[in-house]
Amino acid sequence: MQSAHVANAEETRKFAAEFVGNVTPYANAATVVALSGQLGAGKTTFVQAAAKALGVAETVNSPTFVIEKIYSLEDQTWDRLVHIDAYRLTNAEELRHLGWSELVTDGGNIILIEWPEHVEGAIPEGAHRVSIEIPSTKLGTSGDGDARTITYGG
Repeated sequence: MQSAHVANAEETRKFAAEFVGNVTPYANAATVVALSGQLGAGKTTFVQAAAKALGVAETVNSPTFVIEKIYSLEDQTWDRLVHIDAYRLTNAEELRHLGWSELVTDGGNIILIEWPEHVEGAIPEGAHRVSIEIPSTKLGTSGDGDARTITYGG
């Protein structure tokens, strides 16, 4: 695993755009990026920047209540960006009911999934893992502004 330190949301967006630009697609399966981190860590900021880098022109919001949102990608490595927010899910079976099997086997998909720990049994072994952490101050409280540590690997 590697890590990067970002000082603010703009650096998080830059990191996300570079990260997704360096991801190599899988030939016979979707490319999955599993995004972990506490509430407010920047998972959705990461997805928004990745989506923009992939050419999504529409506004990208976290699909907390609809669970997933699919964006068509033109002139890109992938055909579709699938954004999933698994925060409200309690197990992998719930994800399967949403068509996960079809999504994850389609090589035209890049899937960015927030809260993968809620559906861990469904995340493929070769998924790219990204964890965004808010550093704590010496007193043990969050509050170093927008600074984050991003740990990543596949």
